[in-house]
Amino acid sequence: MTQLSLEHLIQRPKKTSEKPPLLLLLHGYGSNEQDLFSFAPELPEEYFVISAKAPMAMQPFGNAWYTIHWDATDGKWSDDEEAVSSRELIKTFIDEAIDAYHLDAENVTLLGFSQGCILSYAVALTYPEKIKNVIGLSGYVNEAIVTPKSDLNAYKHLSVFSSHGTVDQVIPVEAARKIAPYLATLGIESNLKEYPVGHGVAPQNFFDLKDWLLQH
Repeated sequence: MTQLSLEHLIQRPKKTSEKPPLLLLLHGYGSNEQDLFSFAPELPEEYFVISAKAPMAMQPFGNAWYTIHWDATDGKWSDDEEAVSSRELIKTFIDEAIDAYHLDAENVTLLGFSQGCILSYAVALTYPEKIKNVIGLSGYVNEAIVTPKSDLNAYKHLSVFSSHGTVDQVIPVEAARKIAPYLATLGIESNLKEYPVGHGVAPQNFFDLKDWLLQH
């Protein structure tokens, strides 16, 4: 494994090309790079798949992109400074991976779950020149960690697939329903696919995102 800013797993494309497209998987809070990588064999064959491990080790196991605090008076909140640091780290990692593995810099897809989804939106909306597609699963847009472009032409090429479970008890579906209206303010068309599940990826959700990826 090449030494880059983030520990990661790779799956080389089954269909070889000179500069394959990159599909970067970003796991959720308390998980690791093995989690979404279990999808990798089922993903479209032309992609160079990388599953990155979040930088913050948790006890007794698992990793996080940023701390989530629980407090009796204030409830639950995210450490946005750490989230911005992870956003920058992912941006750097994308550049490193493109160089290290000779990938197509014009064809980068982020697939994130939960915290990884929140970071996927943050990276794509702050650095749209680096990202072609976002597949956002069971997350939302945290505007506090996004620095949007003032020139909306920057987003013209960006395509978004978002999905959520209607009975998600970790991140309520209401949070995900705000994604499309927010993206519309940036000129990005998207719609939310909802599935009758909790905080996870239903089989039908996986088939739908795979079909979407084949079309984009």
